[in-house]
Amino acid sequence: QVQLVESGGGLVQTGGSLRLSCAASGADFSRLDMAWYRQTPGKQRELVASATNGGTIMYGNSVQGRFTIARDNDKSTVYLQMNRLKPEDTAVYYCHAKFWARPYWGQGTQVTVSP
Repeated sequence: QVQLVESGGGLVQTGGSLRLSCAASGADFSRLDMAWYRQTPGKQRELVASATNGGTIMYGNSVQGRFTIARDNDKSTVYLQMNRLKPEDTAVYYCHAKFWARPYWGQGTQVTVSP
């Protein structure tokens, strides 16, 4: 059983930065595929960024060039550095892990970007 705990959300002004962290436990972190998703009310959960256990990194079109995902296998943690934030980035951000094709989710952390 993989447990994920996110932190780092909050309120920031347009153009500001935040860094989200997701600490994983319960499995060998180096074998997990990790990702960040976000969701706003009434909309489907959207992939923000992913980092596989093999080092492949992908970003959603709306965050390309502004967000950076990074994983620290020694700390069993994945990060999402968010720069040049926009009001449309406001959402609940969820950490996601995949292990043996089974998905795991964190509890979510709120990010609010004020105009």
